[in-house]
Amino acid sequence: MAFFISGLKSNEFEALNGQSEEQLAECNVVVYVADEKPGFPCRVTLDDAEVGERVFLLNYAYQPNDTPYKASHAIFVRENAADAMPYENEVPVSLSSRLLSLRGFDANHMMIEADIAQGADIKPMLEGFFENPDVSYIQMHYARRGCFAAVAHRG
Repeated sequence: MAFFISGLKSNEFEALNGQSEEQLAECNVVVYVADEKPGFPCRVTLDDAEVGERVFLLNYAYQPNDTPYKASHAIFVRENAADAMPYENEVPVSLSSRLLSLRGFDANHMMIEADIAQGADIKPMLEGFFENPDVSYIQMHYARRGCFAAVAHRG
């Protein structure tokens, strides 16, 4: 079953670029300078920030729909992040190198599938979830900290 993995859109975060730490703190955004790679996975580029890059830690409503699963959590976004091209039938290293929680949702944004996977097990699990015709999309979360990572859609 074909799928695409997409990052968040950079235009959602453009207003953060160039702001001082004090200005960002007023919006509950924490600024870090990446001091290791891997370590700061950007949800826009779907890659870890390079050492020395400025990144923003902010709360993001990754499940904004009015269901029991409505939720937000902390995410990292690189300053001046550029949109990643969707990954077709492959899993970016920033995802495959970490333990993920996979959550399949139907068209009404209700969770109908869920499991954890890492490395080479992620792709077949995504394909398996999409074999269920009721799965509309799959959210991936970094399992240890619970942060939203990316979303997969049918190909």
